[in-house]
Amino acid sequence: MRQLMLLSLATFALSASGTAADMRDDFAEPPLAFKTRPLWFWNAPPSGDQTRAIMAASRDSGYDGFGILPTDKMGLEFMSPAFLDRYQEAVDAAAELGQRMCLYDEFWFPSGSAGGQLAKQYPDALGKRVDMVTHDVAGPRPFSTAVPPGTLMAAVAMNQATKERLDLTGQVRDGQLAWEAPAGAWQVMLFTCVPDGARGLVDYLDSAAVGRFIELTYEKYYQKFPQHFGRTIDSAFYDEPTFHWIQGGRAWTPAFNARFQAKYGEHPARWYPALWLDIGPDTAAARNALFGLRAELFAEGFVKTIDDWCRGHRIELTGHVDQEEVVNPVGLCGDLMKAFQHQAIPGVDQIFQYGRASKIYKVISSAAVNYGKPRVMCECYGAIKDMPVANLYKEAMDQFTKGVNLFVPHAVWYDPQQITFPPELSYRSPQYGPELPAYNRYLGRLQRLLGSGWAVADIGVLYPIATLQAGYRFGVGEPYQGGIIPPEADYLEVGERLMLDLRHDFTFVHPEVLDARCEVKDATIRFSRPELVQAYRVFILPGSTTIAVSNLRKIKAFYDAGGQVIATTRLPDRSAEFGRDAEVQQLVREMFAPADASAEAGVRKRANAAGGQSWFAATPSADVLRGILAEALPVPDVAWETVPEVTGGNLSYIHKVVEGRDVLFLANSSNTPVQTHVRLRGAMELEQWDPHSGKISPVDATQLTDHDQPVTRVPLSLGPVQSTFLVGPAGQ
Repeated sequence: MRQLMLLSLATFALSASGTAADMRDDFAEPPLAFKTRPLWFWNAPPSGDQTRAIMAASRDSGYDGFGILPTDKMGLEFMSPAFLDRYQEAVDAAAELGQRMCLYDEFWFPSGSAGGQLAKQYPDALGKRVDMVTHDVAGPRPFSTAVPPGTLMAAVAMNQATKERLDLTGQVRDGQLAWEAPAGAWQVMLFTCVPDGARGLVDYLDSAAVGRFIELTYEKYYQKFPQHFGRTIDSAFYDEPTFHWIQGGRAWTPAFNARFQAKYGEHPARWYPALWLDIGPDTAAARNALFGLRAELFAEGFVKTIDDWCRGHRIELTGHVDQEEVVNPVGLCGDLMKAFQHQAIPGVDQIFQYGRASKIYKVISSAAVNYGKPRVMCECYGAIKDMPVANLYKEAMDQFTKGVNLFVPHAVWYDPQQITFPPELSYRSPQYGPELPAYNRYLGRLQRLLGSGWAVADIGVLYPIATLQAGYRFGVGEPYQGGIIPPEADYLEVGERLMLDLRHDFTFVHPEVLDARCEVKDATIRFSRPELVQAYRVFILPGSTTIAVSNLRKIKAFYDAGGQVIATTRLPDRSAEFGRDAEVQQLVREMFAPADASAEAGVRKRANAAGGQSWFAATPSADVLRGILAEALPVPDVAWETVPEVTGGNLSYIHKVVEGRDVLFLANSSNTPVQTHVRLRGAMELEQWDPHSGKISPVDATQLTDHDQPVTRVPLSLGPVQSTFLVGPAGQ
C-alpha cells in the first residue's frame, strides 16, 4: 500500500528546494511514496532479520511498505508483548528503509473481535440483534404473555385487516404484557434486543463498545511505539465489518430507541413491525426511518469512532465493508455511501475474479466526491488463483477510470509455501516478481496524477437509498447476498451503461447531500463547494418506488430552470417521509406526465418553456440512453468517435482537474486494439503522458466547434491493455 498521507498528494512530494514537486517532475520516476503498499500476511513465525530482509527486497521491487495482517500461523498470541515486539521490528525497519506502514487493525478478519480478546474481556460490548415474537389474538378478549428475555424495544398490536397499530409498550409490567384486545384479528408483536456475539464481534452500532475494541488494538499499538504514529505509521485499515455476521442480519443496539426519539421526536414502537411486515401506507417511510437510523449508527458508532481516534493520533483511516458489491446494502452496512461519510479514505474490495466488484466502484468513488474525500482505496487481486500478469494492469485501468486512486495489492506472504489466498505478489514469485518494478512504476504514475483533485462529470445520478430501504425487510432472503433486491433497483446497471457502453462519466449523489450540499444554478445541479468542478447538466432518477420530497423538489427546480432530467424503469409514488405520498405523486406528474411520445418505443418525453426536458425510459437499454443523451447532452465533456466492440475488458476514461491541470486518463483494458478520436469540450493544449514508459510527447490535436462550443479533437491509438494520459492547463 502506498503512503496514505495527512497532506494531500498534491503537496506531499517535495523537491530538493523544499517546494511542492510538480507532477511533471514526478512522472517518469514516481517517488516511492506514490507506489503501492500491499497487505503482508504473517503466516509464519516472524524474526527481525527475516522481516527486514523481506521489506528491503520488497522496497526494491517498488513497494512502499506494508499493512501487516496477523494469522494463526505466526506462532504468536495477537497483541501479546512478543507479538508487539516483532511488530515493532517491522515498523523500525520501515523507518530505516524509508517506507510507510498501515495499521491493519485485527487478527485475520472481519474487524471487531480484537483476535477474541473482546469476548473475553468485554462481553457486554459484543454485537446484538433484534428479535420479534408474535401472537395471533382474536378479540375481544384479555390477552397476556411473558416478554422474552432481552431489552424490550417495543410491544405492538396490529389489526391484520386495517393495519391499525397500537403501542402496548407501556402495558408491560414486571416482564408481563397484559392487554384487553378489542374486536378483530390482531397480531401482537414483542421486539427485544438480545445479545448475539457472533464471531466475537463488537456492537458496530455502539461507539462505547467500539471504544473497547480500540482499547484492545489501536491503543496498544500506540502505547508500544507512539513515536512512529503520524510518521512511519500514517494510516489504519479495517476489514469487512457488516451486519450479516449477526443472525438474520438483524444487528441492533439497546440505545436505538433513544436515538430515534432524539432524531424524530417520537418513540419508534408503532413503526417496529415494518422491520418484518407490510404495515400499509406508512411502510416505506417507516423503513426509511428505521433502517436509515441503523445506517447512521453504523457510520457513527463504528467508522466515525475509529476515524476520530485515528485523526487524534495523526493517522488516516481506510478500509471496506464486506459484500459491498451487492445491489442492496441495507442488510449489510445500511447505506454504502453514508458508511464513508466520516472515513478519511473510502475503500472497496476486489477479489475472487477479475471485475467482480466493478459495478460498485462508482458508488464508493461517488461517496468520496459527496463527502469531500480526495482518495479512494481498493484492496485488490486477492484469492484469484492463476491470475494472468496482464490483470495487474487491467484491474488498475478499470478502477482508476471509475475513481479509485489508491491500490492495496493482496498480497505478500511471510512464507510463500503456505499461502491461503493466492497469488503471492512478491519478488519471490516466478510469475509476478519480475513484473513488480514496472508495475509499481505504472501504479506510481497513476497514483501521482490521479491521487488528488476532483473529477469532471456532466451527469448526476440519485443514489436510490430511499427505495432500497423501503424494499428491505428482515426474514426474507440471505443476508450475505443482501436479502431483498427490489426489482426496480436498476441504478448499478444504469451506471454500467453510462460508463462502459456510452462512455459518459457520472457521479451518484446521496439524497442527503443533494439537499444539503447541492444547488441549482444556470440550468445545472452543482455542489456548493467551489473546489469541486462537477456541474450536472443531466440528472438521472434511477428506478425508484420511494424518494424524499425535498429531493424531488430540487430536481423539479432544476427541470424548471432548463435542466435535463431522465428517469428509468419506474417512477416513484411514495415518500420517504410520513404522510407525503401525494406530494411525490404530484411532483412526478408535473415533470413526467407525457406531453408526447418519443419515436423510441417505451420512452416518454416532456419539455417546458425554459428549455427543461424530461424523459422516462421504462427499459433503459444502452441504445435508449444513447438516444436520450444525444439530445440532452449534445456536447459532453468527453465524446468518443467510432470505436470497435471490445472484448475481455473495457474502454473507459476519467477526467480530473489536478494541481491546475486537466488530466484525462484513457484506458483500454480489453484484448481489442482501439484506434479512434476523442472530442474534448473546450479548446485545449495537450500533451500525451505515457504511464507505461513515463515518456511525455506532444499531441496532434485539432480545434473544432460543435453546437457553438469549442471542442478539441484528439487521435487515440491504444493497444490491448494499454492506457494513456492527456494533460494540459486547466480551464482552457
